[in-house]
Amino acid sequence: MPHLSVRHSAALVLALVLALATVSLTAAHAQKPLPKVNMPKNGTLATIVREADLYASADDTSDQVAHILPGREIVVVERSGKWLRVFANTDAPDTRQSDQPVFGGQDQAQPVSGWIIDKGIVDMNTPHGDLILFGAADAAEQAAAVPDPPPHMAEEARLLYRRVVIMFPQSPWTPEAMYRAADIRWQIQKTDASTLPSAHEKANYLRELMDEDEMKDVIKYFPRTRWADLAAFDLIDNKLCGDWQGSEKCPEQEAGYYLRYVDDHPDSPNAAEALYDAAWREAAAGDMCEADGNGKRADEDRNFAHGVVTRMEQKYPDSAFTARAADMMYKVDQGIAIYGSSRE
Repeated sequence: MPHLSVRHSAALVLALVLALATVSLTAAHAQKPLPKVNMPKNGTLATIVREADLYASADDTSDQVAHILPGREIVVVERSGKWLRVFANTDAPDTRQSDQPVFGGQDQAQPVSGWIIDKGIVDMNTPHGDLILFGAADAAEQAAAVPDPPPHMAEEARLLYRRVVIMFPQSPWTPEAMYRAADIRWQIQKTDASTLPSAHEKANYLRELMDEDEMKDVIKYFPRTRWADLAAFDLIDNKLCGDWQGSEKCPEQEAGYYLRYVDDHPDSPNAAEALYDAAWREAAAGDMCEADGNGKRADEDRNFAHGVVTRMEQKYPDSAFTARAADMMYKVDQGIAIYGSSRE
């Protein structure tokens, strides 16, 4: 073997270290490649970041075929001056089914064909297209969070995030876009489920549950990332009782879910919140046991809550949830009920 100088040896070692670090970071970022999307053979996959009309011909005085909303899937098949001939997906939003490319699958409505002005179109070759779509999605998500938001704004944000994932799978924005799309869908379903009579059933399997597929995909494709941590936290919702119905077993069991979450995801952005949720449930169970005349079990639950709050103070001293937990336990120690009425 040829002799290497000290300088060359050091350089080789450094190169190997950097290579291993790169591999490790890549492996941590995405253990599995994202599912391959079947790209259209007759054009370029695209979307739009504005509302636009689809015309029968390349003339804005011709008949309007459809109205296209931001985030909808488009395939550009021809260009003529300022006009594009496209196939566009105009399906109504449906958060109960995973988004799939509209150009496959016989149960989906066929895309409509027409002409659209080349303005606000982002395709797979648009420079910084991933950044543009993520920014448009983020703006739509913020607009959806205000009181009385424009119709379908949350769904538009979700679809724009999905376009980042589908059109730019290698983008550094893809993990967050995948989680945000899943979370918007989750929150829409959660809100809808809360309005149903089954929301008051105690057993979780008796009520409408949120579809877990997209959250599980985040965990599958981006394990051990903050996005996987956030997705795992959302999934706890499906395990919770709909209504405790006076049973202290519900809050005690739910506290266990949150504690196991923190054990599995100690560095999660939601870790302190999960501990607070666990402590609050144990303290609430204590109030319920006290009302049932079971003072011994009430003391056990409250002592357990104290232990959880101590853990919060040691691990997450700067979290606002730790401050909230301190206030809660002060009230518990003062004999003030934190579940039910605190008035005497």
